[in-house]
Amino acid sequence: MATLEVAEMVLCGLVNKEIAALVKKSGARAVGIAGKDDGLLVGEKVMKDGKASLGFVGEPKRVDVTILNDFLNAGIIPVIAPIGISETGETLNINADTAAGKIAGALRAKRLLLLTDVAGVLDKEKVLIPHLKLKQVEELKEDGTVTGGMIPKVEMAKSAVLEGVEGAVILDGRVPHAVLLQLLSERAVGTLVSDAVE
Repeated sequence: MATLEVAEMVLCGLVNKEIAALVKKSGARAVGIAGKDDGLLVGEKVMKDGKASLGFVGEPKRVDVTILNDFLNAGIIPVIAPIGISETGETLNINADTAAGKIAGALRAKRLLLLTDVAGVLDKEKVLIPHLKLKQVEELKEDGTVTGGMIPKVEMAKSAVLEGVEGAVILDGRVPHAVLLQLLSERAVGTLVSDAVE
C-alpha cells in the first residue's frame, strides 16, 4: 500500500473521526471530513525544477468553504483532515497548519489557533512574547530569535492574517483548557500574531 494511501486512511479514517467523536462526546455536533471533500482544498504538488519534489505533498491553491458554511449554518462543527485534491483529481497530503491557515483565511475567521508543544513564540531569554506585529515576524527570524520548527508556525500565522484572519495564536496544546483560556478569558495564553490593537 502506498504511503499516501496510508496517510489518508489514518488522517481521514481514524484521527479525523476520533476527534469528531470527542467533540460529539462533549455535547456538540461534529462531522469528520477531508479537504478533498466537495473541493474544499484544491492544490498542486510541491515542485522543484519541474518535478514533484516531495511526492504527493501538496500546497493549497484554492479553498471553497461552501461545505463548511453549510455545516456551520446547521450547527455542526466540521473536523477537517488535511488531505486535499489537485485539479486533475490526485490526492494531496497538505501540511495541517497550512491547510488550517488557508481555510481560516477563506472563512475570514476571527482567530486561528495553532497548537504546538511550547508556550508560544519565545524571546532569546526564553520568555513568552504575548503579541507580535506582522513586521516583527521577519525581524525575529532574521535575528535568530525564531528558529527551527517555530519558523513555519509564525509564517503560517502571518500568512493567515494577511489572508483575512483577525489574529493567529500560537499556543501550547498540552496546557489544560488552553483553547478555552485563549478564547474565553482575559488571561494571555500563547503568542498572538496580529496587527490589530489588543
